[in-house]
Amino acid sequence: MTDIVELSNEKLNVEDVSKSVTLPNCGAVSLFIGTTRDHFDGKEVLSLQYEAYHTMAKKKMFEICQDIRNKWNVGKIALVHRLGEVPVAEASVIIAISSEHRKESLEAVQYAINTLKAVVPIWKKELYRNSSPEWKENTEYFWKKEGCCNFKML
Repeated sequence: MTDIVELSNEKLNVEDVSKSVTLPNCGAVSLFIGTTRDHFDGKEVLSLQYEAYHTMAKKKMFEICQDIRNKWNVGKIALVHRLGEVPVAEASVIIAISSEHRKESLEAVQYAINTLKAVVPIWKKELYRNSSPEWKENTEYFWKKEGCCNFKML
């Protein structure tokens, strides 16, 4: 089965992503939609900006799909991430996974978003109304968990 892995500069369409994983033999489609919120740490957020190392990001996203297939019996998988500027209330990431029963797709979606944030080279900058933009570090990054390196965001 072909997995869908996309990096897009265009506005993401939740219905299209959901339909892309729907199969007649699957009774569940689970979705995670990550959106830009209007605040962080007491600051008003205007938008997020995402950048990626495209080749490596897609490679890692396909590896996540394979990991999911090794752990759960799922139908189709879609991992779609927006790049560029993402205004408040718009989706920056959509993960959709179908399975015969809900348990597998729900567990797989949670694994997918946590792993994506930990290993895929996509970076986020928050733009604020009354302060300087900030590059944000995901707390899930693998080197933080494994303690392998001392990286600092500049």
